Amino acid sequence: MDISVILPTYKPRHYLWECLSSINKQTLPKKCYEVIIVINGCKEPYFSEVSNYCRDYLRDVQVRIIQIDEGGVSLARNVALDIAQGDFITFIDDDDIISNNYLEELLNHSDSEGCVGICRIVAFRDKLNHQLYTIPNNYNRYVAIKEYKQLYKLSSFFSGPTVKLFHRSIIGERRFNMNFKNGEDALFNFLVSDKITKVSFASSTAIYYRRVRDGSASTASYNTKSYRAKNCFNLICAFSYIYFKSPLQYSLLFYITRIMAVIKGLMYNVF
Repeated sequence: MDISVILPTYKPRHYLWECLSSINKQTLPKKCYEVIIVINGCKEPYFSEVSNYCRDYLRDVQVRIIQIDEGGVSLARNVALDIAQGDFITFIDDDDIISNNYLEELLNHSDSEGCVGICRIVAFRDKLNHQLYTIPNNYNRYVAIKEYKQLYKLSSFFSGPTVKLFHRSIIGERRFNMNFKNGEDALFNFLVSDKITKVSFASSTAIYYRRVRDGSASTASYNTKSYRAKNCFNLICAFSYIYFKSPLQYSLLFYITRIMAVIKGLMYNVF
């Protein structure tokens, strides 16, 4: 098995079917990947709806559906990581969509020696033809470089776990920190960055379509000013603990950019 696709979902709506449909259309042979759907913090009718959809429309895809009572996307991803069988791991959010060649392209640009394949991001609202922006705007410049070793210059790709393909040796036994509801994705990326030797950029046709919608985790009601300030302090402590525990294993510049990103986010949202 080449790839395990990890897909957490909570009270899914129509967008999950769009996400699963895009996974079903992959050019990578279906025998080469599995999809682990983790329904977290909710039961029926969601489990039955997801099971019925996969039975009717994803017949040739290897799908495992897990339901856990406790909510939280980090827990869901950790549960999936514990049972993933693929040599490589990729994360997809349930309201996003991937291009047909997404998995194949990332697989061609990743290896077991620490090279992580990355693709470009296109943000959209509601429909794919309602595209808002591309990250980064000059993506073809990265493709021309082919390989990049300076992770600190690629912060836009390392704020979340998606858009990348990790070899399982990079992740190992490390997991998402469930103490955080904001910033845990960037923290996870930094945690595993000590095993990333370089980044390889897939062609511009390999796209991760990120849906922008109200009610997502980034716009949740718990994001008050006091919460963000406390979360910022705790994140800085968590990043610092990882770095100073093994300073020779991690990039100092990457650590600094992560701290600066946390502070910048706090200033933007609080002050």
